Amino acid sequence: MITEPTTPVFIRSDRAAAVKLSEIVQISETVQARKTAGEDILSFGTGEPDFPTPENIIQAAHAAMLDGQTTYPPTQGTPALRKVIAESTPSDPAARPDPSEVIVCTGAKQVLANAFLATLNANDEVVVPAPYWTSYADIIAFCQATLVPVACKAETQFKLSASQLAEAITPKTKWLLVNSPGNPSGALYTAVELSALADVLRANPHVWVLADEIYQHISYDTFTSFREIAPDLVSRMLIVNGVSKAYAMTGWRLGWGIGPRDLITTMVGVQGQSTSGASSISQAAALAALTGPQQVLTERLASFKDRRDYVITALNETGRLDCLTPGGAFYVFPSCAKTFGLKTPNGTKIANDAEFCAYILADAGVALVPGRAFGLSGHFRLSYAYAMADLKEGCARIAKAVAALL
Repeated sequence: MITEPTTPVFIRSDRAAAVKLSEIVQISETVQARKTAGEDILSFGTGEPDFPTPENIIQAAHAAMLDGQTTYPPTQGTPALRKVIAESTPSDPAARPDPSEVIVCTGAKQVLANAFLATLNANDEVVVPAPYWTSYADIIAFCQATLVPVACKAETQFKLSASQLAEAITPKTKWLLVNSPGNPSGALYTAVELSALADVLRANPHVWVLADEIYQHISYDTFTSFREIAPDLVSRMLIVNGVSKAYAMTGWRLGWGIGPRDLITTMVGVQGQSTSGASSISQAAALAALTGPQQVLTERLASFKDRRDYVITALNETGRLDCLTPGGAFYVFPSCAKTFGLKTPNGTKIANDAEFCAYILADAGVALVPGRAFGLSGHFRLSYAYAMADLKEGCARIAKAVAALL
């Protein structure tokens, strides 16, 4: 008797089952497919500068290739790049990092993954102010730990207070994750605000702090690093940064972490069994970015500020959208709550931020990301890292669609 072969059933691991494609990526892919089909859609959903990588950085990468820097790089990162990163990191002089306390990774996201894989056990908790970047939740879930969101409303500029942090900490808390300037809100913590959080951490010595400072150079007000205001906490602090946003190098995939040597050594071990060292050519390019002319940062920051100011004014003028002025990054996170309960021209009632964004996409051909994707409903994220002409057209479409609500 011949037995028919059976098709094996694929079963995901419990760890992988906790991870899904982010809503941002889902929206982006949907929009791209519709654009390919010929639809006129403006997408403001992606957090990627529209500027090119500066020419001197590209030239440095080319020179590195011609020089034969195409072999396996050190897992922790090249000594030259780690030295420059240590020297260029804002820090209290008493806590200046050593190159041995730096790890170079394939993007800032890998720094986060390495750190959490190196430190989190099942049921450990990570306190994260909401709204937060969507990948935080998935990386923490992948580590089988628990994200503890703390809602930070518009009334407090989307920033975590010391009292909120103190209330959120439990014996299971392993990390506080702070992103300043923040994605999606653009919230920029002042030195006083960070100092208040540091005081809470001093009272809870079992809690470490991870400061994601990837938007450091896109700050319209004064930027303060956690290392500057709490040098006594560097023994349980990790700083995350990179070249993706400031130098328009998203595709180069290059980020870094700065922390105590034991943590960095453990992260190097984790990275050694996943990707090994970051691309040697990307490291040469990052070295050129950090040591080359920095005027490009000032020029591009001015352009981002002009775009920010235009978008804020245009959205607030609708009378139905409330948009705060963010201190950094290239996003706004307006409230769309005033549209809830209103009806679209075809009679559909808008009940939440996801339905508002769906309406704007369908009626105005503008792609936005609902606030629920970032852990705080009632808002939406609009990235203004796009050409001013597109922003003007997109805001006009949004205003027209909002005005049509009944």
